[in-house]
Amino acid sequence: MMAKRDSVSITRPDDWHVHLRRGEIMEMAARHTAARFARAMVMPNLSPPVRTVAEARVYRDEIAAAAGKNFQPLLSLYLTGDTGRDEVARAAEDDAIVGFKLYPAGATTNSDAGVRDPLKLMPLMEEIAARKLVLQVHAETTAPEVDVFDREAVFIERVLAPLHREVPELKIVLEHATTIEAVQFVRDSGAGVAATITAHHLLLNRNEMFRGGLRPHAYCLPVLKRERHRRALLEAACGGEPSFFLGSDSAPHPRGAKESACGCAGIYTAHAAMELYAEVFDAMDALDKLEGFASHHGADFYGMPHNAGRLELRRKARTVERVYAAGDCEVVPLRAGQTLAWSLAQE
Repeated sequence: MMAKRDSVSITRPDDWHVHLRRGEIMEMAARHTAARFARAMVMPNLSPPVRTVAEARVYRDEIAAAAGKNFQPLLSLYLTGDTGRDEVARAAEDDAIVGFKLYPAGATTNSDAGVRDPLKLMPLMEEIAARKLVLQVHAETTAPEVDVFDREAVFIERVLAPLHREVPELKIVLEHATTIEAVQFVRDSGAGVAATITAHHLLLNRNEMFRGGLRPHAYCLPVLKRERHRRALLEAACGGEPSFFLGSDSAPHPRGAKESACGCAGIYTAHAAMELYAEVFDAMDALDKLEGFASHHGADFYGMPHNAGRLELRRKARTVERVYAAGDCEVVPLRAGQTLAWSLAQE
């Protein structure tokens, strides 16, 4: 048996799916994200959402001010039924805007303005493809008769697969993949379709939501799935396949909004994103594949250069804060009060 590595050095990575919010929570989340990633694609489902290039530029400046000069925020515009071709054209001219985010209406946090029937937007999808932009998809149906654990698989069958057949030139990222069906769809769809995978879906199965009681801080959307789905994600992420890459889906919420009668969906991982991924790849004896997953595959898919500089992680235990303060509220992170096996080298 080979000896375990005590450190790993990779090209500075990117996070291709992260939520930063606004205000004091954003300042905290942006600092944590910028400490680990050179670039991050920041999700537009604010309230109100980021729907236009003008709104995106304002938000980008806010993020840059909070994160510092060594971090590049990238943005995806919130797609609605009212998005026009002219907005697609404007987005294509802005280097910091890489695509449009498709939220099915009602599927997740701040998605009420999302799309109710994506297949009715084919002309707009063709325009997005023609402008060389990417469609990022929250792949869950909101049909009330569909079980919450089946929403991703059903959305792929009813919406994503037909969309890919009708507009095969459209580049698609299936965000935060959680199922065997998602992994297989990406593998079957060719180089123009990819998926991001979160650390929490690699680390946890759905038992975590009910471990010793109801665990609101393990509730996310898409929800955690069965162990067999987690194993499929591990094989995809750690296998070196270029169509799978890092997207943390780190999603901070105030503690009171999580620990409530109707708790918000989202798991906060930005405080230790790369440390958590290192744990996953180490357990799979695949640390040699971490750089591709975290630093190369996403950049290659989006047609961007690999980052300059390196990020070094070392096998050094540290205890996670129980909460992170963000102004008047607290955010409870994944592994709160627990020990991580890996740390950033500079810590």
